[in-house]
Amino acid sequence: MNYKEMYNQWIENPYYDEETKAELLAIKDNEKEIEDRFYKELEFGTGGMRGIIGAGTNRMNRYTVRKAAQGLANFVKNQGQNEKGVAVAYDSRHCSYEFALETALVMACNNIKTFLFDELRPTPELSFAVRHLGCAAGVVITASHNPKEYNGFKAYGSDGCQLPPKESDEVIKEVEAIKDISEIRCMSKDEAIEKGLVQIIGKEVDDAYINAVKMSSINPELCREHGKDTKIIYTPIHGSGNKPVRRVLKEIGFEKVLVVKEQELPDSNFSTVKYPNPEEKAVFNLAMQMAKKEDVDVIIGTDPDADRVGVVVKDDKGEFITLTGNQTGCLLLEYILSQKQAKGDLPKNAFVVKTIVSSDLARKIAENYEVEIMDVLTGFKFIGEKIKLLDDTGKKKFIFGFEESYGYLTGTYARDKDAVVASMLVAEVYAWYKSRGMNLYQGLLELFNKYGYVKEDVDAFTLKGKEGLEKINAAMESLRSMDIRKIGEKDVYVISDYKKQIKRNVKTNEDFKIILPESNVLHYTLNPGTWFCIRPSGTEPKIKIYYGVSSESLDGAKKELDVLRQGVMSIIKPLLE
Repeated sequence: MNYKEMYNQWIENPYYDEETKAELLAIKDNEKEIEDRFYKELEFGTGGMRGIIGAGTNRMNRYTVRKAAQGLANFVKNQGQNEKGVAVAYDSRHCSYEFALETALVMACNNIKTFLFDELRPTPELSFAVRHLGCAAGVVITASHNPKEYNGFKAYGSDGCQLPPKESDEVIKEVEAIKDISEIRCMSKDEAIEKGLVQIIGKEVDDAYINAVKMSSINPELCREHGKDTKIIYTPIHGSGNKPVRRVLKEIGFEKVLVVKEQELPDSNFSTVKYPNPEEKAVFNLAMQMAKKEDVDVIIGTDPDADRVGVVVKDDKGEFITLTGNQTGCLLLEYILSQKQAKGDLPKNAFVVKTIVSSDLARKIAENYEVEIMDVLTGFKFIGEKIKLLDDTGKKKFIFGFEESYGYLTGTYARDKDAVVASMLVAEVYAWYKSRGMNLYQGLLELFNKYGYVKEDVDAFTLKGKEGLEKINAAMESLRSMDIRKIGEKDVYVISDYKKQIKRNVKTNEDFKIILPESNVLHYTLNPGTWFCIRPSGTEPKIKIYYGVSSESLDGAKKELDVLRQGVMSIIKPLLE
């Protein structure tokens, strides 16, 4: 069935509601829009699905959500885990509650009990709830930090981790096996609650989650001593972090947390920002204005589903700068390992995990404390998988995991990145430096002085629609066919193709097997400390380029980064035009 036939079916089939049909009829003369909405099914990938909200098979709506939910329900039934149930959470985005309810009612129609949160909650609390309640699976309705037009469906396994490749492949097969959405049935909300197939949860899970987060505090006595006079500005950026972040900071001793009022309450339009990404300095404009008035030199911000955290600090010139995800991750790692070692709490079998596009500085820090560090593919589920394979089995002890895209976790109570625990630890690290007469920026410089000056950055190109996706895929294949041996004046030493799972030494032409799952990623090593990596985003219509350099000074690192970026862009840009 072609896109036009599918469009007509949605208009004519009585299964689809009148509001949906009206939206589709409004575009009846826009052939390009019809094609974009129906030329394919919204892909259910390894972590679930994400897309623009709207009517059509290539959009997020109640019907595509039903299809995803039915596929997950079939997976749960195939595992024989109906009785364990499924936990469902949602954030502040448009239609998040409606999609969460649709998910619960599809599960109910499959005789699978659902634990549905009574209001918006952070993604990491959903991960915790799956484990805490002993569920077979979990779902959170969110599009993380994407623009307001987006929403998503993220699926979790019984360990509270996003489904790993084997299990996600099984769910994908179940989703793809559903050929006719109109055959999927839902139970009514009243009937589902009456039969006990939908149970509303809230405070009890909140309390258990917050207590688990507080267990990851390294120096609670330091927080109680210095927290009462340590001022911090916090913004939830209109999302789900407002209550849990403020609660945990208060309970560990931070009594002077000032909240950006304009961004305090849930707002599906994220009306004070272009889009709610704590990686962008612009989302902190209101917070920085407030910080100047209140004489505060650290700002913490969480994204809508509170799994990412951004940090803004004053530099040595008194100007506000946004710490990169790598810088925050390395500050946290140094603090955690140094303090655990000082207390005698650092296990001999400790390990930390980072992604292949995260800072090499983390490796130097881990090696300094004789702690094993592991690289995994981009995606926090691969960090969660390491916890399951090594910590859960008692082989090693997980200490910390992070990715450059502002995601962090310490502790094993959850298996996804957690901005609530990260916010708590950022505040604690700030108090620690303050007790030493320093601020966070000075702490970062101390880190560079100790381990060497490094700098990383990311470029991203957005190419929307069918044509954009085709151009991104073509660019990746073109790069694979190129014999790239120099970037500017620097030689390329190693090219790692994670799709082919081969690492090639360019100088000797020797190939080595990459022992990581297949992924559409190309990584280039120029010399120790200099590298770049290219990959399509798994959640947005983007292609991303990551850079990493090292130098003997901060200025030197900046210059090295500029030169590297120019060289890489001379290759990449023509492929995307």
